[in-house]
This record gives sequence, C-alpha cells and structure tokens, in this order.
Amino acid sequence: MSESSAEVVADVASAAVAASAAGAAGGWRRATGIAGVAIGVVAAGAAAGVALERMTVGRGMRQKARLALDSAGPYGSLRGMPGKAFADDGTELYYEVDELDAEAAPAAIGPRRRRLFGRKSPAPVTVVFSHGYCLSQDSWHFQRAALRGVVRTVHWDQRSHGRSGRGVAQGRDDEPVTIEQLGRDLKAVMDAAAPEGPLVLVGHSMGGMTVMALADQYPELIRERVVGVAFVGTSSGRLGEVNYGLPVAGVNAVRRVLPGVLKALGQRAELVEKGRRATADLFAGIIKRYSFASRDVDPAVARFAERMIESTPIDVVAEYYPAFNDHDKTEALVHFADLPVLVLAGVQDLVTPSEHSEAIADLLPDAELVLVPDAGHLVMLEHPEVVTDRLADLLTRTGAVPAGATVKGYGSTSTAQPG
Repeated sequence: MSESSAEVVADVASAAVAASAAGAAGGWRRATGIAGVAIGVVAAGAAAGVALERMTVGRGMRQKARLALDSAGPYGSLRGMPGKAFADDGTELYYEVDELDAEAAPAAIGPRRRRLFGRKSPAPVTVVFSHGYCLSQDSWHFQRAALRGVVRTVHWDQRSHGRSGRGVAQGRDDEPVTIEQLGRDLKAVMDAAAPEGPLVLVGHSMGGMTVMALADQYPELIRERVVGVAFVGTSSGRLGEVNYGLPVAGVNAVRRVLPGVLKALGQRAELVEKGRRATADLFAGIIKRYSFASRDVDPAVARFAERMIESTPIDVVAEYYPAFNDHDKTEALVHFADLPVLVLAGVQDLVTPSEHSEAIADLLPDAELVLVPDAGHLVMLEHPEVVTDRLADLLTRTGAVPAGATVKGYGSTSTAQPG
C-alpha cells in the first residue's frame, strides 16, 4: 500500500467513531452516511492499486467483461446428490454428496482404520469439506473436480451461506452466530450425510474453525471416526490481532466501532445491497486484494470468487463478524494430535496470516506444514494444484485413497505412477 493510501486509511478511524456516535444519538441518516464514507475510504485504501488500474477501463466494458466471464467460466458448476440436515435450532443445512465410483479400487486399510473398524470398514471413507466466511461449498471447485469418483465426499453450505437456510436463531431470535454453533451444524451434516464409517475433515478459514469447534464439543467423534484432518488458511485464535495489511493504529480504531457499524448497516440491508451493486468495481478490487496474491490469477477465477462473496447478504456479514474475535480453539487441537494432519496456508494471506497456520503446526508437531509462496487467502482457488496434491497425499496416508490412484485434474497422489 502506498504511503498516501495508508494515511487515508488511518484517518478513517475518526470517521468511524463519528458514525458510531451519530447512531447512538439517533441520527440514522447521518450515521449511515458517515459509516458509508468510512467504509468506503477503508475500501479505497485497501484496493488502491487495483482501483487505479480499473480507472482506465470504462464501466460498460467492465460490466460486459463480467458477464462474459460468468457465462464462460465453469467454476462452481459441479453438483452432487443433494441432501438436507437440520441444525439444533431448526436451520436447514444444504449439502451434496459425490459418491465413490463403483469401479474404483477399494482403499487400502491403514493401521488406524484397521484398529478402529477391523479389517473391513463398515463404509468407505468420507471426506467432508467445510468452506469459509462469505463463501460456499463451490469454493472447493478444483479439489472436488479432482477427487470425483476417487473418494466419497460431502460438500455443505454453512448456515446463511450458499443454498443453506438463513440461521433460525439469528433471524428469529436475534442470537449471535458462534463458532460453537457452526461445530454443531457440522455434526448435524455428518449425522445426515455420513452417519457411519471413517471421516477426513477439510476446512478452509472459518471452515477450519468449524472443525476445531466440532472437536472441542465432540472429542469422542474425533477419536472414534476421524482418520485425517486438513486445515487450509485458518486460525485457532487471536484473530483480533490481525491488521489485514493496514496501518495498525487505524485498524485498531476501526475494529472498535466496526461491529456496531456493520450491525446498523445490516438493519438496512436492502439499501446497503443497492449501494454494493452501485460500487461493484470498487468491491471487486477489495475482493481481489484480500483473496489472491498472484498477479496472473485467472480473471475467471477472480470473478468466481467475487460472485461468491457478493452473494453473502450484508446482514449475514454483520452477524458473523463478532464470532471471529471470540474464536479461541487452541486447546481443541489436542484432539488431532494422533492423526495425520495437513496444515496449509498462503504466505501472503492477509485475512488469516500464515503465522496462524504455523502456530497450529507448532501444537501438532507431526502435522505436515505447507506454506505456499505467492498465495493469498483463497489458496485453493489460486494454486489448486498445490492444495489438491497435498490433500491427495493426506488421503493416501489415511487410507482414504489407495496408493497409486490417480487424482484427476490437478495432480496425483505422491505414489501414483506416470502413465
């Protein structure tokens, strides 16, 4: 970020504080206006480099380009057998299952699986993918394409995301979202989609936190059924210290008032959504900055990520935000100590910095730690070949995928033979 951009972002703290004060005094219109300016200035600072590039291209041309990418891009088009689970508050949770190809060779039975299930496991290994904040199950597009038919997989949408229903406790009772609730949601999905047999749990960002919350509340499930875990670009806690690549002083000031500002904006969701559409170019720049680090990321992939994030309503963004500051599942990591674990992150991740993945790996010394250079928060979309390769290796080590099986699309298991 340039020095001038940094100064602008630092100045936004006072504007955000003013917005909060105005809201407390009952001046909604004034508060909304100031909050909009405050968030807009932060956005402008964060997206400065991208915004300059976009100024040289007409808005109509950009709109046509987005439409062309949307029609041509196959990303997010994969669908499986649909199913529904219900959370403990009645929220409808949507999931899809990709079954194991009937002609695929049976997976080798590893020592852990033999100990847990005997020589014949009662069901094939199921790999359960949990996505991150403001995303959906489609964020695993490349990994899903590569693993189709090779292993049984479950992809689900977290509450209020994707095709899942609006959180009942949030919409009806105005209860805050908690990471603990997400852990229980994951349990409900597994009970419906994979009620028996060994499991491999894969979580990106908030999805990784969901897996930790599951372990914290259901340690016996981890002990009895889970045979492997992958944490991708996630954190076990201390997210309140992340500065998102912005000046620390400005971030700290904005962080104090942002929950209140987001809540106020969430209460006027329809107006805010119109504003988001009107400033689509600016938000596209922000999304690109905080999703990717590579300069040559495929424009269709960038647009795919943009669509997923844009589809998350502002009131959902607002109600989830406080949960991350409260998140601390460091002690839950002990439940994964005896398992094959993959910890992977982009070195230039501004949302859940790679240091957080290193901290997880420090507490799981037998885990494989993979730090991907030139990668941001959406590393599984930016460098899918790396993520898929390491995930395939994990699945081989757990016995979920037989040694020598070819994983399609983006790499193969480490023991696969060239052919």
